[in-house]
Amino acid sequence: MKILVTGAKGFVGKNLCSQLHNIQDQNVCWYNLPEPIEAIYEYDIDSTLEQLNAWCEDADFVFNLAGVNRPQNQEEFMQGNFGFASTLLGMLKKHSNTCPVMLSSSIQATLAGRFGTLEYGKSKRAGEELFFDYAKETGAKVFVYRFPNLFGKWCRPNYNSAIATFCNNIANDLPIQVNDRSVEMELLYIDDLVDEMISALRGEVHYCTFDGVETVPVLSNSQNPSNFSEHLYCYVPVVYKTTLGIIVDIIQECARAASNVGGINMIELPQGSLRYKLMTTYLSYLPKEKAIYNFKMNVDSRGSFTELFHTLNCGQVSINISKPGVTKGEHWHHSKWETFIVVSGHGLIQLRKEGTNEVWKYEVSGDNIQAIQILPGYTHNIINLSDTEDLVTVMYCNEIFNLNRPDTFFDLVEVKG
Repeated sequence: MKILVTGAKGFVGKNLCSQLHNIQDQNVCWYNLPEPIEAIYEYDIDSTLEQLNAWCEDADFVFNLAGVNRPQNQEEFMQGNFGFASTLLGMLKKHSNTCPVMLSSSIQATLAGRFGTLEYGKSKRAGEELFFDYAKETGAKVFVYRFPNLFGKWCRPNYNSAIATFCNNIANDLPIQVNDRSVEMELLYIDDLVDEMISALRGEVHYCTFDGVETVPVLSNSQNPSNFSEHLYCYVPVVYKTTLGIIVDIIQECARAASNVGGINMIELPQGSLRYKLMTTYLSYLPKEKAIYNFKMNVDSRGSFTELFHTLNCGQVSINISKPGVTKGEHWHHSKWETFIVVSGHGLIQLRKEGTNEVWKYEVSGDNIQAIQILPGYTHNIINLSDTEDLVTVMYCNEIFNLNRPDTFFDLVEVKG
């Protein structure tokens, strides 16, 4: 399979091409494409029309992502969006190449509501009609996507994405401007878009029509779009509707968590959620000096203990370093419970249920990583058995340490005499 991507160096193009190369290099296998990717032709502003012509003759699928977003004058919208689409489709017709073609359009092409008079939307609408006419004339499949607000890594800030601008400015301690927190936004994350576009290589897309700016799904992948008399657009089903104010609040919360300001609290980031994707996007804009931060190490003659991460609802993770021959612990908890995982060195973990004499002993080593559960009501310790090496233990506790109510009570595990 030979794939042509126009606008390959733009935000969407760069993300798409990187994943296509991952597929080509067999670094990912979950897309189940019908045949291997033989070539990826990346057309952008520095390419030549001769290259475009050759690639149009050779391509088995075309992603047309090229377009103009911020021209110096309004006339360039039509030239850059409609004009280039005409050139591309003309070259495909010249070579009688009826391979499938995907068009990157915009929700502004609905010309509904506040988009009714925008030249950008008009140019995108003209490009859509050109593609639909091309499909009728040639019989080629066309997949026309109207994108809402896109966000994700590698998006250019201070250009046409508010999220990219907010993430970049907050990460770099620059001011942001929010004129109206109540503005509603529909968001599409770049990885979700790329997954949908790669599915299009298998002919598996989601079809829809539009009621104003609202997407109206009309059929499943298994239905035949030729049964519908009106234009069928394509859409990505994973989108998020929220307000500008909520977006800014989440990004600022992500910034505090990533910078370790005011503690080491990890915010909740359910996989697949908008919060998860905004955190991922924010981190991609961090400058070099913010990609590192210090922890507070509690150091004494026995070694050190450092709290790594606090979570809002799931306790904390710490790392404990014990010097050779050192014993730590010798205490128990009412309700707290822990998990000890030795990752380096050679040690002994012991537990004894309060009020009993039986001692459970677990010899552990970084050569065979295991988790030892430290049970409520059991006094416990950890002993470095080495004479030369530090013992390094990752420790999870189900609650964050509370100095006012530590729930920690001294008692030796092994009582002599």
